[in-house]
Amino acid sequence: MPNNNIRLIIEENIPFVKGLLDDYATIRYMAPGDIDAKAVRDADGLMIRTRTECTEELLRRSDVKMIATATIGTDHIDTDYCRRNSITVANAPGCNAPAVAQYVFATILNVINRPMQDYTIGIVGVGHVGEIVARWAEAFDMKVLRCDPPRQRAEGGDIWCDIDTIARRADIITFHVPLTHDGDDATYHMADAAFFDKLRRMPVIINSARGAIIDTPALIEAKRAGKTGPLVIDCWEGEPAINTELLALTSIASPHIAGYSREGKIRASQIALDALTTFFMMPRVTVDAPLPPAPAKAVSKQGILDSYDPMPESDALKASPADFETIRNSYRLRNEAPEGLDIF
Repeated sequence: MPNNNIRLIIEENIPFVKGLLDDYATIRYMAPGDIDAKAVRDADGLMIRTRTECTEELLRRSDVKMIATATIGTDHIDTDYCRRNSITVANAPGCNAPAVAQYVFATILNVINRPMQDYTIGIVGVGHVGEIVARWAEAFDMKVLRCDPPRQRAEGGDIWCDIDTIARRADIITFHVPLTHDGDDATYHMADAAFFDKLRRMPVIINSARGAIIDTPALIEAKRAGKTGPLVIDCWEGEPAINTELLALTSIASPHIAGYSREGKIRASQIALDALTTFFMMPRVTVDAPLPPAPAKAVSKQGILDSYDPMPESDALKASPADFETIRNSYRLRNEAPEGLDIF
């Protein structure tokens, strides 16, 4: 019998978890749009994704003590409010990093017209995702520029550069930063008009991080002025109500699914389950799927191309941008790129 003293809401689109906690708590599986202040009032804990905005308005009259998000980021959660009100927040850092790297290279291979070793890639944000992108890029014999001021300050060394250097020297610029609004390293609109004015090589621009790290009107103006090359956009300001003018200018567009691999979802769901069961002192349960192996250390071009084609969802989104959420929620989870190495 469930422990009726523990009441949990689980977002219904989180895969591999349904039924696993039903013996230990009273569970409600809900669509993100239905998780409102009334619904959470008597909930002790939430398991969510990015579509559930955990604001003060949602939480202030609730019994919520713990939020587990099956995502890398926490910008959909008011963490300051949670901290002030003793609400524990747990996320899943790195869970889908190999999938996002797979997306980056699959899209690159779709938009470039020279051998990969001819390109310089600038990576803005060298965390879980950025590290994999850098490692795979070096295996492809690409020139890699790394920009990560917090890591540069903490670790030192000569492998780092600033974002202006990336603007001047990179043929491909890919962003892998969290969305933050405050402090010296705030990332909100870090790619603004001033940044685009510094571009020198008409680079490919890839955003598979968060929509608001790029100033959308500034990107549109830069593209129309010929300052950028192909645009690859997975994360959008204002999604799911995305900017259709930007959509029309993209070479590849997708509905925030860069990290949507089967392995990534398994990792995220397990991390979220572990956080909830630990917090509420329930028995540990494992997801309803085999746990994935470690991410590939290197991949081959053919392995990338065989594992993922970004064009079907790009075509679908361009044909019907109003169906952003439908395409996203019905996306068939892909497998991550296998281990491999190109021989030059």
